[in-house]
Amino acid sequence: MPNLTTPRALIEAGLGSPEREAEWRAVAERYAISAPPALAALIDPADPDDPIARQILPDARELLRLPQELDDPIGDDLKSPTRGLVHRYADRVLLKLNSVCAVYCRFCFRRETVGPGAAGLDAEGFAAALAYIRARPEIWEVVLTGGDPLAQSPRRLAEATRALAEIDHVKVLRWHTRLPVAAPERVTGALADALTQGHDKTVYVALHANHARELTPQARAACARLIAAGVAMVSQTVLLKGVNDQVETLEALMRVFVEARVKPYYLHHPDLAPGTSHLRPTIAEGQALVRALRARVSGLAMPTYVLDLPGARGKIPIGPGYLEGEGPEYVALDPKGARAPYGDFGAAV
Repeated sequence: MPNLTTPRALIEAGLGSPEREAEWRAVAERYAISAPPALAALIDPADPDDPIARQILPDARELLRLPQELDDPIGDDLKSPTRGLVHRYADRVLLKLNSVCAVYCRFCFRRETVGPGAAGLDAEGFAAALAYIRARPEIWEVVLTGGDPLAQSPRRLAEATRALAEIDHVKVLRWHTRLPVAAPERVTGALADALTQGHDKTVYVALHANHARELTPQARAACARLIAAGVAMVSQTVLLKGVNDQVETLEALMRVFVEARVKPYYLHHPDLAPGTSHLRPTIAEGQALVRALRARVSGLAMPTYVLDLPGARGKIPIGPGYLEGEGPEYVALDPKGARAPYGDFGAAV
């Protein structure tokens, strides 16, 4: 089945009433729509608060922009020395290989630059990015993103992998993707081999998923194919109001990641992307959720709650604190919130 890319297609698939077509068309004129069959099939049309629908179906509130919201909410353009390349941290760069995705999330922080009509990275731009990376031996890791880089063909993925693997000081290739949950059938053995074969670099795939229902048997099988090919997997999740802002929901997601051999990595506070305020909880709400989550799961299932600061200032952890005072005598909070004194008295020097 093809992706559902128009309001009419969404309605004909039973995902919305005809009365919503005009509202959805207004949103579609501004932001790309694409609901892949694997995710569309998870939506309960009878549930007005369905967590999958909130992620992929258009919403009239997307046209309401707050003054604080930004076209480039984390400042990619401010740290872009060549087209498609972002060098925000000394030891790693972000390389945007393409501008299309298998699914267009309604909260996307790059929603102004992705979609069917957006320009991807051409051969000249890729060559310039490679030259920049080659000239800087401090670059240890290349993070490949887009769009969704795995939405490209295995042939193109293999070409990009080989070119980057030829740079000796690059040791880690990390691919960010929704493909295993959005279109698991496209995560083939050929795709997995394109990422891992013919080189000795360490390969990570960061899987973006926001609700446990996304990790279907098909999605888990797609992850297993990547892992069998030698990929290490971590997760990325965006904390979204009405999707995963209940501790039970977040707990279920983190447990299913671990069961699928995907290490929970980042829990992102939503960026200040245009038209996304209806999906953003407060930081205080996020900290309370993370505190509650830590009381329920092991460290293996705990992501780091982070905020990507505007203006290219970088990512910071914003989880709750567990120590009060300035030391050496502290008050510590245990995972259940009870307070206990702790003396930080080391050996005399």
